[in-house]
Amino acid sequence: MSRVKSKNLFNFKPSGVLDDDVKEMESQAEAPEHEEVVQMQAQAAELEQKNDEESNMKYVSILRAACAPYADVLKSSPKFQESIEKTTNTSLTVPTSHDGEFDVPVAVYTPTSLQNDTKRVAFIYAHGGGAVAMSAADFEPLLQHYAEEFNVVVYNVDYRLAPETRCPNNVKDFYEVIKYVSAHTDSLGLDPAKIVISGDSGGGYICLGAMVLLAQNNETALVRLAILGVPMVDDYIFSDTLAMTVEERNSAGYMRKVWKDLIAADFEEQKSSPLLFPGKASEEVLEKFPPTVIMECEFDQYITEATRLANRLRRAGRLLEFVVVPGAGHASSLTPELKSNEVFFSCLKTVVKEYVHENDRELTVAIKYDFNY
Repeated sequence: MSRVKSKNLFNFKPSGVLDDDVKEMESQAEAPEHEEVVQMQAQAAELEQKNDEESNMKYVSILRAACAPYADVLKSSPKFQESIEKTTNTSLTVPTSHDGEFDVPVAVYTPTSLQNDTKRVAFIYAHGGGAVAMSAADFEPLLQHYAEEFNVVVYNVDYRLAPETRCPNNVKDFYEVIKYVSAHTDSLGLDPAKIVISGDSGGGYICLGAMVLLAQNNETALVRLAILGVPMVDDYIFSDTLAMTVEERNSAGYMRKVWKDLIAADFEEQKSSPLLFPGKASEEVLEKFPPTVIMECEFDQYITEATRLANRLRRAGRLLEFVVVPGAGHASSLTPELKSNEVFFSCLKTVVKEYVHENDRELTVAIKYDFNY
């Protein structure tokens, strides 16, 4: 494959400190009055040392409860209301047989302005939640906003979660949706040359795993662009915590548990597989990846592994942009009222405009922050 050509759209300078609003959000979450959070963390730490079905399911319940407030934040944000009113919601299912007979549910958000268009851009999305928590429905307001603002049809994939569904079958759920959308572009009113795949956090891992499958099966041409947001990438978290950032060190206990006991079907058997840890894909596989943009935050818990992947993809000729938003933490991409969230969103919108729409009809991009921010 020929090397992709970056437009070098962004030139952020690291700030070295969390933004004030991010620090305030984190301090509120850690406040003494949130006694239930402290108790939940203590119980989780105890369960991290165990590995039996009962303990693992208790741990999963804690993780899912801990993620629930993020869904509430997305659903209550006034920022998304106008976009919600300007999109139409439909759905489809994609039949699969890689792990029993299962129809993958997919919510579809179409801007009313594109209702009669027959060459629309598809934006296929895997939601966050560490691949063990949250659901496609939790991200509906955010993705309706994406649909309307990015001028795309969003396909919000409700892939099966771990540990009920283990690697690689949740990855294959997402992969099969990509294949389905690509095979039905005429009936779906899509431009077959403009399919975007994306995922954030655990959804970034799901999307990355699907990229590995596309590369292995020589199907990369199905995808115009891949956008990975704060993605889970590899097993760096199993290394010595003394060399980690504060955020990486703080997340080491639960991320080791998630990878080893919840996502993997057999950790020892799969730990070298790029379907479990996509960052371990060979150079030959990386060279077949779709053109890729990685969106990161300066203080994200996955910053080191994402940076390593960006460096490898750049060498493989498949990296378009590696964006690191200054002063931002992992949750910045999901917290609409933060300043860094607006920067993150504006960068995403610019990426879609510059690498997908290009010479199409004008897509207005309202950038509120200089890209040297």
